[in-house]
Amino acid sequence: MSQESKSYYVIIALSIVLVLMSAAMYAVSQNASEKDIANTISMNGYAEQKVVPDTATLSIGVLVQNSTAKGAADENAALMSAVVAELKALGLPEKEIQTSYVSVYPVYNYDGRPTIVAYSASNNVQVTTTMLDKLSDIIDRSTAAGANQIGGISFSVSNDMQKELREELVNAAVADAASKANMLAGSLGVEITGVQTSSISENGVPRMYYAMPEEAKDSAAGSTPIQPGESTVSMSVQVTYYIG
Repeated sequence: MSQESKSYYVIIALSIVLVLMSAAMYAVSQNASEKDIANTISMNGYAEQKVVPDTATLSIGVLVQNSTAKGAADENAALMSAVVAELKALGLPEKEIQTSYVSVYPVYNYDGRPTIVAYSASNNVQVTTTMLDKLSDIIDRSTAAGANQIGGISFSVSNDMQKELREELVNAAVADAASKANMLAGSLGVEITGVQTSSISENGVPRMYYAMPEEAKDSAAGSTPIQPGESTVSMSVQVTYYIG
């Protein structure tokens, strides 16, 4: 047998050995994977907590009409400056008062040929504050200063409060999952021996919107009543446990 023929058979033999080794390793891997799946149970845990929102967001605006665009813009600017001054006097920092909309546009009379009969100027600011005890004053003093558009009031839980609640909710959700898993394991006659995987699902905090009743918009009706109510913060986890 020539040297080339011997080399050829050696290569064939090595190839067969490598194929068999790969097949054996794959079988071991599959068996281990199936064993891991067979010796685990998965469980969901859930926790929620009622909280009083600590943040309010609302829109405050001024809308005026004038015979000229400049007149409308100037009148609007004067009134909005007075409104912002009142807001700052109540203790709101500038970063909590953000301009959200400014416009000056013609008002048409469409009786026949469209004709400009006046100009409207609008300016709105969005106020975000944690001073919920001053919400009534914010609304009442803004309207007294000239604001005639109040709306979009919503309540939410601030990021700081959510961070404080997060650890408590995670611990409670994990405890809920563990309790359920131990109960199931006991029914099956097995024991929890460890944790394979875990994940967290954070449910967003819903905003609570407040619609002002018509009488609340009348500054003569007294202080505007505003109540933040309660919101729900929740957390869910999924844990896969080893059992033996």
